[in-house]
Amino acid sequence: MRKFYFLVGLLLVAFFCTVSDVQARNKKKEVVAEQTTGAQDRAQWVKWLWKISYPVIHNLAEGTLHKNMPVETASGETKGYDEMTHLEAVGRTLAGVAPWLALPDDDTEEGKLRKQMREEVLKGLKNAVDPNSPDKLNFTKHAQPIVDAAYLVHAFLRAPEALWKPLDEVTKQRYIDSFKALRDRTGAYNNWLLFTGLTESFLLQQGEKADQFRLRVSKNKIQEWYAGDGWYSDGSKFSMDYYNSYVLNPMMVAMLETLVPFRWASQKEYEQALRRMVRHAEFCERIIGPDGTYPAFGRSVTYRTAAFQSLADAALREKLPEFIKPAQVRCALTAVHRNMYEGNQNFDKEGWLVLGFNGHQPEAADGYTSTGSLYMATLSFLPLGLPADNPFWTDEPADWTTKKAWKGEKIRKDYKVEY
Repeated sequence: MRKFYFLVGLLLVAFFCTVSDVQARNKKKEVVAEQTTGAQDRAQWVKWLWKISYPVIHNLAEGTLHKNMPVETASGETKGYDEMTHLEAVGRTLAGVAPWLALPDDDTEEGKLRKQMREEVLKGLKNAVDPNSPDKLNFTKHAQPIVDAAYLVHAFLRAPEALWKPLDEVTKQRYIDSFKALRDRTGAYNNWLLFTGLTESFLLQQGEKADQFRLRVSKNKIQEWYAGDGWYSDGSKFSMDYYNSYVLNPMMVAMLETLVPFRWASQKEYEQALRRMVRHAEFCERIIGPDGTYPAFGRSVTYRTAAFQSLADAALREKLPEFIKPAQVRCALTAVHRNMYEGNQNFDKEGWLVLGFNGHQPEAADGYTSTGSLYMATLSFLPLGLPADNPFWTDEPADWTTKKAWKGEKIRKDYKVEY
């Protein structure tokens, strides 16, 4: 009988523990399901962007980037990559953090972090072209620097007052010479044309003599490759992937925007490219699922949230269509960022990004991808360049398109657009 009561007691304890566990899990789910304010979202974005970018920025500032950054590839072969991956990491990281660093200083916690990062970036930018620095970046060997010099240029274009003008004249000249040194190489006959075009447009802006042929080919071929409805073909044949966000739409807009004052492009051409990017941003918003996931298809999926650069750029420019509210973009991208960066599945024990889409998945990486390539992920954080009192951050939370669609709510009919 004592054994019976003892067993009953154990069963009752197990039952109540199970009920308690279920209640705790349900409570946790309720907390997760609660909507966050714009201010809370912004604080999380800053946290995630810092988590991704700070290892690159801090190590470059300290002259330890080459020493401390791992070089990982799908094949395990690092020869050659170890001469290119550091510029990849720097250029791609700065292209994403630049708008945030362009905001003025303030005494908030975020403002103090931003000031610290900006100071370290400027220190690092000097190291990157100092011939005596252990972290001098490679602009002269291999074709890959053509790509990542353009991302660095994009950072300078996005935050000239914060990242370019404060540099001393010797450092500026070293960058100009480095960008000119790229002219002795060519790359692929596809989106790579925009890399040369954007770099040449920056040189023109800085009073240098631009390579007219590179500029004309870049502008004319990308326009020729426009496939319609906000999508460019990546070369003569269309590829179904995220390169329209990684490169084609945002860099085309940036290049033409830079060329307009010099009459190398017309205002009409720039506005047309901008409308095309905004249309593409609509697709970016619609592919975000109700739970903040999105399809892992096409080349270079290891660039992760760079897939949303078109959307992030349109939001930063405050050019979203009137039927896409800033708050729904904020909420959608917050959900995506939370899935990707809230945990540590995409980081190694030292905080560096690892090869993969959402986790360590080196089999998903392309042959041209190495650790530095992954830092294009920062490009989805461009709206941090909008001040904290902008409607993007202050408007009430709003559901994005697929979340409304799967709840059976009213949604806008999609359509084909020609620009």
